[in-house]
Amino acid sequence: MSCNRYTLIPQENRIARSSARMLYLSTSRYDGDWHSFPHTHTFAELFYVVGGAGLFQIENETHEVKPGDLIIVNPNVEHTETSLDSQPLEYIVLGVADLELSVAGEQEGKFCIVSFHESQEDVLFYLRLMIREIEVKAPGYEIVCQDLLDILVLQLMRQTDFSATLTPTHQKAGRTCAAIRRHIDAHFKEDITLEALAEIAHVSKYHVVHSFTREYGVSPMNYLSMRRIEESRQLLKTTDYPLTQIAHILGFSSGSYFSQSFRKSEGVSPLEYRRAHRVSQMA
Repeated sequence: MSCNRYTLIPQENRIARSSARMLYLSTSRYDGDWHSFPHTHTFAELFYVVGGAGLFQIENETHEVKPGDLIIVNPNVEHTETSLDSQPLEYIVLGVADLELSVAGEQEGKFCIVSFHESQEDVLFYLRLMIREIEVKAPGYEIVCQDLLDILVLQLMRQTDFSATLTPTHQKAGRTCAAIRRHIDAHFKEDITLEALAEIAHVSKYHVVHSFTREYGVSPMNYLSMRRIEESRQLLKTTDYPLTQIAHILGFSSGSYFSQSFRKSEGVSPLEYRRAHRVSQMA
């Protein structure tokens, strides 16, 4: 009789399990009667190409894909896919929350494409096991699918020699919001629009508003107005500038809009605020 025993030895640099959370799985085959349009999601999508050939349009870039390719599209990145008529595209899609992935040298923060051409059967084994678990829905199938997702993420890290960077979405959102806030603090006297903030952060306008409000308790445009009002209080107390000039300096569209915004914030008009503080300084 022969017997082999293998003992698990804890590694010093143990890899932490990801916080990625599986939302759904779907299988698709392009038959020519279905058309995809550019769209975004608030979560990541992982596309694994099973067969055929086609193109992925990710924002303004187009990439050829083939069997064995894994395309990771991060949250709030516009994308769509098309198939070659002669080789209908077939793929499996995973919707994954709390995950952003980028690979060194790729378009960080947007997407990455990783080739599993040498290990297609390994990846397909896990994906098909996921499909079977979801179809049967045996007790605990959600746990099995979540664990299989963790295995796939680890396989991805191995495939890229751990050059892939996995970032929990809330951390990424926190950094994005901090960058937006710094931009507003530095440029609040200029003409700032929601579209401009979204372009700076490389996310949608909806994502900018939702993330910033969740992070700071106020929308980015209301924060911009607060910074301008804060600066206007100093100008009203220390200068004799007319209201139209203050409005122009601080980026308000007009003197009347400045007065309206100031009263809404402070409960008094700019002139009443100036008179009150001039009297207090003289007393």
